Amino acid sequence: MDGVLVVDKPPGPTSHDMVDRTRRAFGLRRVGHTGTLDPFATGVLPLCLGRATRLARFLGEGEKVYRATVRLGFATATDDLTGAPLTNPREVSLDEGAVGQALAQLVGTLAQVPPAYSARRVEGHRLYELARRGEAVPRSARAVTIHGIELLGFEGDQAEIEVRCSPGTYIRALARDVGETLGVGGHLTALRRTRSGDFGLEGAVPGDDIAAGRDRVVPLGKLLPAVPAVWVGPAGRDRIRHGRDLGPGDVLSGFPEGAVERVRVLDESGNLLALAVPRGTGPSGAPAVEPVLHPDLVFVG
Repeated sequence: MDGVLVVDKPPGPTSHDMVDRTRRAFGLRRVGHTGTLDPFATGVLPLCLGRATRLARFLGEGEKVYRATVRLGFATATDDLTGAPLTNPREVSLDEGAVGQALAQLVGTLAQVPPAYSARRVEGHRLYELARRGEAVPRSARAVTIHGIELLGFEGDQAEIEVRCSPGTYIRALARDVGETLGVGGHLTALRRTRSGDFGLEGAVPGDDIAAGRDRVVPLGKLLPAVPAVWVGPAGRDRIRHGRDLGPGDVLSGFPEGAVERVRVLDESGNLLALAVPRGTGPSGAPAVEPVLHPDLVFVG
């Protein structure tokens, strides 16, 4: 079985727990995910099955969408509800306008400092490993992009928000940062991912009934729809199988006329044969030498 199963992860299990459940449910060895969700978080968790695991790095590149609850008044050691409070709770006397302005300051490309308890590596060690040992180390900021934050509601010390962001963004860190901006502290109390790249809740199966998703697996040929497709017949399929380049005469349709980063090579039935990288085109897209498509990842044996 090859493809992607989109799971609506329930609260409690880790992302790796969901991988193990899927291995058992489908009798597969090769299963992976495209982006970790914390145990208390819920929502979209795309799981790559079989040969789709080789596409995980591409499938995880898309925009993420989250709904989250931020509690204002104090920060925690983990930037979420699982950590010990760093201060006594403060009274929060803010209005919706002030919270909205603080959130607006976080939109755009920014240097985000990861949570102390996170999987980011420092000199070969996970930050959470160092934090659990009581070792304080500098945490280097990394550029992330917040495409938009919408304040869905604010009452008392609770702010409900929706975030559209780049991969690698820590929503826990956003909760911490908006609390710091408002001068009252803050942390994340609930998180639900509603979209990860091409995958949304509308195509997800319940995480407590993964076996029911056997007919919901997205096949290889339907993945990465934004990547241009090139169609080949039996002769082109044979060239791909042997790792040979494809010239314009080896494809039925779709050979790129301009510069593109990569293409999907499909057979006449829509099965994914390979991802290929164009070679022989100049910066403007005009051919400099005989252009070819070089197989990068091959899925046909």
